[in-house]
Amino acid sequence: MMRVRLFALDDSDRWDGLCARSYGATFLHTRRFLSYHGDRFVDRSLVFEGDGGHWLGAMPLAQDCGDAAHWISHPGITYGGILHEGALRGGAMLEALKLACALMRDHGARRFTFKPVPTIHHQAPAQDDRYALHRLGAQLVRCDLASCIDLAGRLAVSERRRRGLKKAESAGLLWAAGSEWLEGLWPVLQSNLARAHGARPVHRLDEVQLLASRFPQQIQCRVALCEKRVVAGVVLFVTARVSHAQYIASSEEGQALGALDFVFHHAIAEAQAMQQRHFSFGISTENGGQTLNDGLHRFKSEFGAGGVVHDTYEVTL
Repeated sequence: MMRVRLFALDDSDRWDGLCARSYGATFLHTRRFLSYHGDRFVDRSLVFEGDGGHWLGAMPLAQDCGDAAHWISHPGITYGGILHEGALRGGAMLEALKLACALMRDHGARRFTFKPVPTIHHQAPAQDDRYALHRLGAQLVRCDLASCIDLAGRLAVSERRRRGLKKAESAGLLWAAGSEWLEGLWPVLQSNLARAHGARPVHRLDEVQLLASRFPQQIQCRVALCEKRVVAGVVLFVTARVSHAQYIASSEEGQALGALDFVFHHAIAEAQAMQQRHFSFGISTENGGQTLNDGLHRFKSEFGAGGVVHDTYEVTL
């Protein structure tokens, strides 16, 4: 028999233990990361249990801030999904999602949005959730396109990116690593986003510094220096199989010097040295996935990256 119940705060250690063993979980799924949001979201996370209270799986879940009848897995992280270490395969996954939907309905939810963990993060094939969603009549409501290097079979790097790297090396740029460089990178990032997109970073400097202090191995900062000034850099979210560029920024001076080519050359080499499988540049889509930023996508592709989709599904309850 399988049962589902709402997560309780005293489940936190057990939850994080499951994350450490799960096929597809990353540090974003841990309560240590989710708790950083504080009271911003009404948490509705679920625990799936078998006989004797044995945990079969868990699902990070919260209410939409603007609509209490809309529950999302998960509004505070890039992807949510269902976490398990093998117990929720095939028919068991379908049963788990049916039970989850029934519990949501009983608590007043009318819509359920599910963001599966992208396949690049899977430590074993784990797309049973997508099949179960199909059986439940879920609709694909969003599709974003990300760029990713398969480090075991990298595509060709463009000549333009090679020239950028040579220019950066000729300019004498220096490579630096460590969370202490976040303070120097953040003004570059803020200026970059305002200039190119009229936007601001999702995280404030103090927020990303807090997260980096909680996850020093998983949240890493890499920068290029010109005469001790940060001219470009990247904030990496490092998981078991993936180095993901969460933030990418270059000043106008850095763009002229090929600084991002220099940063990515070293960051990709580090990922290879750690024997990771993928290096992800993140999505190049905007407007809910309806618009592809061709220039940004081309830039990422020129490092030898191919396309990976991030799907979002919705179930009417």
